[in-house]
Amino acid sequence: MKIIQATFGVFHHFELARELDRRGHLERIYSTFPWKRLEREGVPHDKVETFPWMHTPQVMLQSRNLLPQALKRFCNYRVATTLDTWMSRRMPPCDALIALSGAGLKAGRLLQSRGGIFLCDRGSTHHAYQTNILREEHRIWNVPYPTYDPRVEPREIEIYHQADGVVVPSNVCRDSFLQHGLAPERVHVIPYGVRLENFRPDGAPPAGPDATFEVLFVGSVSLRKGIPYLLKAFAALPHTNKRLLIIGGLDPSFAPLLATLPQENVEFLGTMPQPKLIPYMSRSHVMVLPSIEEGLALVQGQAMACGCPVIASVATGSADLFTDGVEGFIIPMRSVDEIVDRLQRFVDDPTLRDRMSTAALARVQSIGGWREYGDHWENLLHRLTGKA
Repeated sequence: MKIIQATFGVFHHFELARELDRRGHLERIYSTFPWKRLEREGVPHDKVETFPWMHTPQVMLQSRNLLPQALKRFCNYRVATTLDTWMSRRMPPCDALIALSGAGLKAGRLLQSRGGIFLCDRGSTHHAYQTNILREEHRIWNVPYPTYDPRVEPREIEIYHQADGVVVPSNVCRDSFLQHGLAPERVHVIPYGVRLENFRPDGAPPAGPDATFEVLFVGSVSLRKGIPYLLKAFAALPHTNKRLLIIGGLDPSFAPLLATLPQENVEFLGTMPQPKLIPYMSRSHVMVLPSIEEGLALVQGQAMACGCPVIASVATGSADLFTDGVEGFIIPMRSVDEIVDRLQRFVDDPTLRDRMSTAALARVQSIGGWREYGDHWENLLHRLTGKA
């Protein structure tokens, strides 16, 4: 079986590429990042081709807040379409193309005309569902919803229907596709793994009657990630010695609302590379992820691998990763009271964190890193292509 992948940047695609290469199936992976950035991902150089000429400058300009919103909208669409065209002109014979959502349409059609299989790998909910729920969230908080190139969503939806299947990381995502008319047999759930060789316990949270209660959040500081609910809940938690650490970049459109939200005993640490997350995850009593929309947030598995229990909204895909009340807590979206209640349980019962930490470690270790993810993909590819 010969498999080609296409992705913007890295995402989880290089985890899959390593697994497919280890099994002898990877023919090529295309990315919009340069090799200098990709060589750390552990995929052989001769299996990687890059088209960094638009996406990499865009990322650099965005990181410095030098890209106007109108130009950003244009770039997002052009990055997708130019990668697709470039790839379709050079794609070698293969049995299947796995393209991150938006990365393949021409190339997918071309491969189908050759008798191959085209799979769309969507890391979030259906684009229309995502748009609707995020518009709703912006209305709730009276924050202007950013406008996007109107060609993006129709093209995304065309890809969903053109592809021989759509692969998503959680049943939350799958349900959103079924709600928008895709047949159940065309939507496949393959949950992500976690790099157990990288993420592991490194220390423990403070203990004792006078210890600080440490709460952690990792992700973009935005409405999508549910930050207003977290800040309100943390402020309402009746604890005299508490601290909330927030790790992640700030969405500029969220900054005016953030300034109005409670921030006492809250520290914003900005973005940091993944290896530096390990001590924060290991030494926090709990990580809270109250997202409004996700696919399957990778930081959940990473925190669990560090022995940190998670309080996560149903929108994070948490139910595909752990069991409510065992390795962590799964709560409804937009519920400040539910977050406060679960935080208070950790405060009231210091042994709860230890029990959930042990269960979380056992759970992620049973998944087996990314190997099981590769196994599920390999089985699906065998079934769809009919090739060994």
